[in-house]
Amino acid sequence: MTAIGVLCLDTSYTKIPGHIRNPATFGFPVSCKVVRGATADRVVRQADPRLLGPFISAARELEADGVAAITSGCGFLVLFQRELAGAVGIPLYASSLIQLPMVHRMLRPAQSVGVLCASSSALTSRHLAAVGAESVPVRIAGMDDQPEFGEVIMEARRDALDAARLRDEVLGVTERLMRGNPDVGALVIECTDLAPFARAIKQRAGVPVFDIVTLTEMVHRAVARA
Repeated sequence: MTAIGVLCLDTSYTKIPGHIRNPATFGFPVSCKVVRGATADRVVRQADPRLLGPFISAARELEADGVAAITSGCGFLVLFQRELAGAVGIPLYASSLIQLPMVHRMLRPAQSVGVLCASSSALTSRHLAAVGAESVPVRIAGMDDQPEFGEVIMEARRDALDAARLRDEVLGVTERLMRGNPDVGALVIECTDLAPFARAIKQRAGVPVFDIVTLTEMVHRAVARA
């Protein structure tokens, strides 16, 4: 079967169903390649350029392994989109944020796109420009102050993830985003760790929800087309 490669951060917490690194998420094989030293802090908060080389090496290894396309386990790797895509000969989409221009064009002109991300303070205009989304009207909400997300995912204090607690956190963030921005016509989830809750997020927000899972399913259909 046609496989999709995933460039993974160096994390050890539980990856629940719906996460791109959980084998139950897709009906096709996913090949994961962990980049040692690529912690959430270095990728999200520091945007550490020294990680580009290791990620390129990992992408080339996945290509040599025979995957048909490559994605990543963190949307903040969008900063490396151009360099990573240029380093291999197969499709590479480093982030779900690559969908922003497309999603915006589906909406009415007066509407904006909501973005649920790991850190709203770390998501900058550079990240949007990396995928041609600098002119897209976005309303950003992050998980910066959420204890379960911070303790487990960002700070790696423990490996056991309380999925119910994280679900409540992301739904609270979603509700505040939608209540404060009635112009939001769709949501794009940047963070792969929030994708498992996409159905609940859609129910709470009442608008279409795009994430790394919907994007990967689309890409897989394209590369595996009979």
